[in-house]
Amino acid sequence: MSNLGGVSVIFDLDGTLVDSEPNYYEAGRQTLAEHGVPDFSWADHERYVGISTQETVADWRERYGLRASVEELFTVKNRRYLELARGSTHAYPEMRRFVELLAAEDVPMAVASGSSPEAIEAVLSGTGLDACLRTVVSADEVAHGKPAPDVFLEAARRLGAEPAGCVVLEDAAPGAAAAHAAGMRCIAIPYVPTQADAPEFATAGLLLRGGQEEFTAQTAFDWLVRSADLS
Repeated sequence: MSNLGGVSVIFDLDGTLVDSEPNYYEAGRQTLAEHGVPDFSWADHERYVGISTQETVADWRERYGLRASVEELFTVKNRRYLELARGSTHAYPEMRRFVELLAAEDVPMAVASGSSPEAIEAVLSGTGLDACLRTVVSADEVAHGKPAPDVFLEAARRLGAEPAGCVVLEDAAPGAAAAHAAGMRCIAIPYVPTQADAPEFATAGLLLRGGQEEFTAQTAFDWLVRSADLS
């Protein structure tokens, strides 16, 4: 029997539970190419990891001088992403195992993501993770996306959990900052390992600098048990 009473776990989705960034990149590349930006690279995409789609396309519009409205860009990118997400999203095996370990202990869990509700639903149902992860919050449902704490605080509210009892899993610096601002502990798994020295990650209770290659379900579970014993 574990000692996880009172602990709730909140997962970021993209880059944390699932490797969806290639799909986001491709959706963005296609959208920008359609609007006259033919050379959007993976390096260009990396600056948007952890930022909501709404904020991403707003930045595109300013950065690339696009004529299309934010609403139009958002609609096109989301449609393209959903087409990709429904058919080819890969859940990280150790993350899936971690979710199953927590479910076996009846640990309350939620997903809090910058993605749209439709995108979250498509990914969770497509990977089968929706069997364990039924409480979901999109940044579209709150006032401010990450690095503001809104999505995590709303997830805690829906779980009936105190923020201090929540542990967030995050791959991006804005998400780690949001967890810290929410008063929650964080397990950080940087999607871009070269960003592991970002100051936002320094606030994490557990920082796995090697990202998903370093993450194991048992390591994260054991850390949760130890941190629960100390609290």
